[in-house]
Amino acid sequence: MFENIIKNVTRFISLSSEEEKIFTDLLVCETIPKKTILLREGEVCQFEGFIHKGCLRAYYLDDNGFEVTILFAIEDWWISDIASFQDQKPSNLYIETIEDSEIFMLNPTTKEKLLQEIPKFERVFRMLVQRNLFTLQNRLVNTISKSASDRYLEFIKVYPTIPQRVAQYYIASYLGVSKEFVSTIRKRLATKEK
Repeated sequence: MFENIIKNVTRFISLSSEEEKIFTDLLVCETIPKKTILLREGEVCQFEGFIHKGCLRAYYLDDNGFEVTILFAIEDWWISDIASFQDQKPSNLYIETIEDSEIFMLNPTTKEKLLQEIPKFERVFRMLVQRNLFTLQNRLVNTISKSASDRYLEFIKVYPTIPQRVAQYYIASYLGVSKEFVSTIRKRLATKEK
């Protein structure tokens, strides 16, 4: 049951069997139906979650009330509102399951206990924050410097399984384009592959 999360963590640190047990005993496994909102704007994020199974997205509402997807998270990814979780301040984001999902959760208390009992986990969370920062910086550069078509191509390179798993309007909101544009470029790419 914990094989994937242990493999994820041991990319950054090594764990003894005793440390693995301490870690897994602190995790809570949540089975969450699709279309469940785990975090709403204005709430304080109380989880850092490792996705064992499923697909989630984080988004915010723009000034016109439209959803703007800022990230997708699938198996072997972590999801949270880092700033809200860390500072225990209200979030600007929503986090929602797109598919039925299984998530291993840490809350602020269990994470603090983990860091006290196994201090080398600081490295794990530092590396996750760095990966998150890299992803966001790369997305910002792509948004500023690339055409919508190139952004879509980059998107399917980074998230090859997402187009089969989520509605086109989620992808459109992530890329900042219309769902009609996504449909058109998908058809164009399908024609090229034939």
